[in-house]
Amino acid sequence: MKIAPPAFLTDPSVLRLLDALPKARIVGGAVRDTLAARPVADIDLATPQLPAEVAAALAKAGIRSVPTGLDHGTLTAVLRGRGFEITTLRRDVATDGRRAKVAFTTDWQEDSARRDFTINAMSMTRDGTVYDYFGGAEDLRAGVVRFVGDAAARVAEDYLRILRFFRFFARYGTAAPDPAALEAIRCGIPGLAGLSVERIWNELSGLLALPDPGPAVASMANLGILVALLPEGASPGGLLRLLAMNAPCEAVLRLAALLTGDAMAVAVRLKLSAVDRDRLVALRRPSTVTPNDDDDALRRALADEDPATLVGRAWLAGHGVLAARLAAMPRPVFPLVGRHIVAACIPPGPRVGALLREVRAWWRARGCVDGADACMAELRRGMAL
Repeated sequence: MKIAPPAFLTDPSVLRLLDALPKARIVGGAVRDTLAARPVADIDLATPQLPAEVAAALAKAGIRSVPTGLDHGTLTAVLRGRGFEITTLRRDVATDGRRAKVAFTTDWQEDSARRDFTINAMSMTRDGTVYDYFGGAEDLRAGVVRFVGDAAARVAEDYLRILRFFRFFARYGTAAPDPAALEAIRCGIPGLAGLSVERIWNELSGLLALPDPGPAVASMANLGILVALLPEGASPGGLLRLLAMNAPCEAVLRLAALLTGDAMAVAVRLKLSAVDRDRLVALRRPSTVTPNDDDDALRRALADEDPATLVGRAWLAGHGVLAARLAAMPRPVFPLVGRHIVAACIPPGPRVGALLREVRAWWRARGCVDGADACMAELRRGMAL
């Protein structure tokens, strides 16, 4: 199949690479997203040349390369601060459900056969010729996510493909999930236990960050994948409600909506970053505001707590209007600091902190709207007592 060469094939950096490696083709996501009329992000290449030959050809062309995965035939070319992965054609020699031992090949179809889904197994030459050995273009048009060849074999090669299936289904699937894929996935669920939690969270967060992960997550729950991933307790109901309200597209917020169990236990087990861990735990705490609160009460809450957490809790509670009210309010900031006390000729010491706390309590009780002058006047009244 031949198409009009996409815009990225006019990119000077891409053209330099293809000039240096005339046997190379564009592979993977760039081909898939071109055919799906979606924005292209990363551009990866494959070539029948061996890694040492690739490195030598790049060096001859004045292109810097970094050996980012030589065991699997991958190096990264760097042009204008941008990285392009270039991988020698491969075939699997042995797999253990997590990683593969590979051998190099010069057969494009053999390399395509080891890829996960048909929509990811296509390649393209610089003139727009698309090589599609397994019907990926047709599956893309039909909204079908299908494993290349035998689904059970593809899953057994790397059990992370179970999660990748649902991520790609959430992004490209419009038809019912492929029955052969679902059966292979169901049989492969025990293999998820052998995956690193970092890989699991990377895929799960990628799924949750998509515009509409709801049907995919519901299918995961029905198959028993959700309980395998989140044994602390999870249900798609909260996520589906959150999605129905058009809440922000944020992975940690959506994880909080999924959870029914201990958020800290989940965060620790999945090795979330400190920022994501703290946000998840904070989101799962009870909300301190309600839809009936007036603006003074909301300002007090915003002054005391992280605004993003308050907004997120409102979404999780099903209060979209409240979330919008909170998001639209600037966070009140108490206008006095220590230098104001010093300017009032109060010597440094415990009395400074006590006075600031007293005036802040007064400012807060009045709805957090008074400015520095009013607060200074209250400070002087307190001093006079």
